[in-house]
Amino acid sequence: MARAKEASLVLDTDVAGRRDAFNPAELFLASIAACMIKGIDRVTPLLNFKLRGVEVRLTAVRQDAPPLILRVDYELIVDTDEDDGRLDLLHRNVRKYGTISNTVAAATVLEGVIRRRVVHATA
Repeated sequence: MARAKEASLVLDTDVAGRRDAFNPAELFLASIAACMIKGIDRVTPLLNFKLRGVEVRLTAVRQDAPPLILRVDYELIVDTDEDDGRLDLLHRNVRKYGTISNTVAAATVLEGVIRRRVVHATA
């Protein structure tokens, strides 16, 4: 169990695994996603950037021996009507000011893209 402030989180430290908890690699990826979302929440008012929502998708490439995360790839999917230049500006700000993402990028490859959510019309 990990505790911070008034929150607690069950950790999957069982060798057999637990379906009801994040294992260390999943927790690592979740912290990167949370950092990016928090960064977006922080900079959107400063940039006067309008969005309806954001999704972060992450994939890690793991080496078995020795155990190591070789790279993390991400996709930021933003539901917005802002133009491509403004979307790129948001991405640059998220990458520049994220404590966790900058720490990860200093230790391994962290690469990704930002794109607009595509809404499919229904007939």
